[in-house]
Amino acid sequence: MQLSSLTAVSAVDGRYRKQSEQLDAYFSEYGLIKYRIEVEVQYLFFLEKKKFFKLPLKAKKALKQLLEGFTVEQAQAIKDIEATTNHDVKAVEYFLKNILQDNEAGELTEWVHFGLTSQDINNSAVPLSWKNALELEYLPTLLNLAGHLKQLATEWKDIPLLAHTHGQPASPTTLGKEFMVFVERINNQVEQLLHIPYTAKFGGATGNFNAHHVAFPKNDWIKWGNEFIGSLGLQRQQFTTQIEHYDNLAAHFDAIKRINNILLDLSRDVWTYIAFEYFKQKTKKGEVGSSTMPHKVNPIDFENAEGNLGIANALLEHLSAKLPVSRLQRDLTDSTVLRNIGVPLGHTFIAIKSLEKGLGKLVVNNAKINADLEDNWPVVTEAIQTILRREKFPNPYEALKELSRGKDKIDKAAIHQFIDGLNITATLKKELKKITPQNYTGVIAKF
Repeated sequence: MQLSSLTAVSAVDGRYRKQSEQLDAYFSEYGLIKYRIEVEVQYLFFLEKKKFFKLPLKAKKALKQLLEGFTVEQAQAIKDIEATTNHDVKAVEYFLKNILQDNEAGELTEWVHFGLTSQDINNSAVPLSWKNALELEYLPTLLNLAGHLKQLATEWKDIPLLAHTHGQPASPTTLGKEFMVFVERINNQVEQLLHIPYTAKFGGATGNFNAHHVAFPKNDWIKWGNEFIGSLGLQRQQFTTQIEHYDNLAAHFDAIKRINNILLDLSRDVWTYIAFEYFKQKTKKGEVGSSTMPHKVNPIDFENAEGNLGIANALLEHLSAKLPVSRLQRDLTDSTVLRNIGVPLGHTFIAIKSLEKGLGKLVVNNAKINADLEDNWPVVTEAIQTILRREKFPNPYEALKELSRGKDKIDKAAIHQFIDGLNITATLKKELKKITPQNYTGVIAKF
């Protein structure tokens, strides 16, 4: 069968392709080849800058056009070369040599890939593609979600809400503040993510610039290597084997995994609020909630998000554990693993898009929220006993515990009857009676 959204094995490239197709440019086979081309071409330009040779104008123009508009057809031409070489990076090298041959620079072909090993290209191309994907796709998408959450939090900031600790009714909060919890958590983790550097390996077969140094021993290849990698927007690791350490890449994976756990927590909380009927969901004409129960409007967006976040985190866990471990100066286990770093990001994108869709359907059910508050007057006993402590009333906690713990029904009337029976001033009784489940929401930082 021909590959299509119907025949793709992975749901990322099949059922959910629309939610993650922008990642093609970074993590597909085409994307990997494109970034290899960028590193190889920029290295040629760098060597020209250091006066090793002079590129003819026609060749320079052709190389710049390659950087600005690398096509799927050109990537296929490289794959055709690979069919003979059985080596992916060598195929890129031969492709570029052909470009020089065809553009008046045949005598310069041996400067392509000069002194390098494949991992100088891969371990620069992959972190560069990863950096661009995070900065241009992932972070804007995540921050848009955080912005959406903050917008909802602001809209709902004054709605009192019965809290639940250990699944039991607890001191009231506000709906807006509960959503701000997730905004703060996401923003905190983004700050940590931004401090992780994007690092690369560039130093020849085993990291010591052996070939560079033996050919041109007077040149400061360490300084130049740092300069070249810096020009790509990356940081060069100073002491490497044939491959990059991947420790910082693993740190990125772990940071995204933590963020995904926050989003998973959000998914489950909103799902639960829907189950409590604190939220209704907007319906769309023609949609079906169940194949047999016509009344159902299922919280499928939050369930979809939870499932995809779980898949993403399982993959991120493997990536962060595997990549930093290699035998001696190198083995090939990192190669196949690196080709999959876009997959967990794809599942993360699917999850974020599902969350956005689900959040857009939410309608606050004020009647149900208020009814649950009204049905849970015992939550104000904390307030009453705290004020009684302030007034040095003897054993207030025990008195309220005797009133409320394990009782079937404690309503407003029972609370007020208890207050009336206390040996306290009329002014204090009035103060206590002003407390309700709806107004006992504490004080919250401004947002």
